[in-house]
Amino acid sequence: MREALYNSPFLRACRGEATQFTPLWLNRQDGRYMPEYHALKGDTPSLEFFKSPELAAQATVDAQRILGVDAAIMFADLLPILEPMGLKLDYVAGTGPVFENPVRQTQDVASLKVVPAIEGTPYIVDTIKLIRKELPGDIPLIGFAGAPFTLASYAIEGRGSRNYVFVKQMMYTDESAWRTLLDKLVEVIGDYVRLQIRSGVQAVQLFDSWVGCLSRQDFRRYVLPATTRLIDAIRGEVPIIYFGTGNSHLVDDMYACGPDIMALDWRTPLRDTWDRLGCTAIQGNMDPIALCADRDTVASAAKQVLEEAAGRPGHIFNLGHGIIPETPVDNVKHLVDYVHETSAR
Repeated sequence: MREALYNSPFLRACRGEATQFTPLWLNRQDGRYMPEYHALKGDTPSLEFFKSPELAAQATVDAQRILGVDAAIMFADLLPILEPMGLKLDYVAGTGPVFENPVRQTQDVASLKVVPAIEGTPYIVDTIKLIRKELPGDIPLIGFAGAPFTLASYAIEGRGSRNYVFVKQMMYTDESAWRTLLDKLVEVIGDYVRLQIRSGVQAVQLFDSWVGCLSRQDFRRYVLPATTRLIDAIRGEVPIIYFGTGNSHLVDDMYACGPDIMALDWRTPLRDTWDRLGCTAIQGNMDPIALCADRDTVASAAKQVLEEAAGRPGHIFNLGHGIIPETPVDNVKHLVDYVHETSAR
């Protein structure tokens, strides 16, 4: 890795080293709140957009350039890696991602294929190479994947869910099928992440967006073993960030899975959690909806997070969830400038 990249503020913070200012990047920084994103996407269907290396790379690079953030995150989605396993995915206007054939029975799990990532998602290689070619040499690229529980939940529910009825039915009544499903997902996700690392990402974030629906007991029994196996399978080459939402009660157990960096949602106290976990680095955790208010509110919310971190080496500023489409772009730019300038002082 080139020296400028290795010593970038983001990667230094990942290692718990001192930086001249607090580095930041933002969940969903390359997304629907940006006019440039809509101009680029046009009428391209979402699934086609995700699979187009040229379009995905441009969306990634545009966001980093426009905002001036300290890391780029690959523009992609969590769910297309489930397609090669045999699931039929579509993105429906007003609904979001939908699987035509959700996994509900033991035989559905048995029929899922484990396909090497280079065969199932070859476009990711070209996307990463194009991004790396266009990014400044000192800006790291973050790859990502869905964590086993969240991908299993999408596969079983078939779409977004409030109560996760089908997921928990399988967990509670057919634990053998549940464990077989997670075993397959661990293999698929691990290979997908390793492909990203070989292709040129400098860090990886695992998104467990739905994990907050679980109790601690259920997380420990049904999720922790598989997530630990996944992190063990990908550790060692680049920093691994583990992120969930609505999961304050699970943070200790999630950290026990072995990530290098815990990413916190906005409801989780940053300083107390960092002290308790004793982790080298931590990421977060401003409420993303504060970005929809005025500039003074943005600055106040950012100031609170910076004061919680108290200049401690290893803090990576981020939101506690993703930027929503209604967010004014100027507020996001103001946040980036404020964090850089205030933390540098």
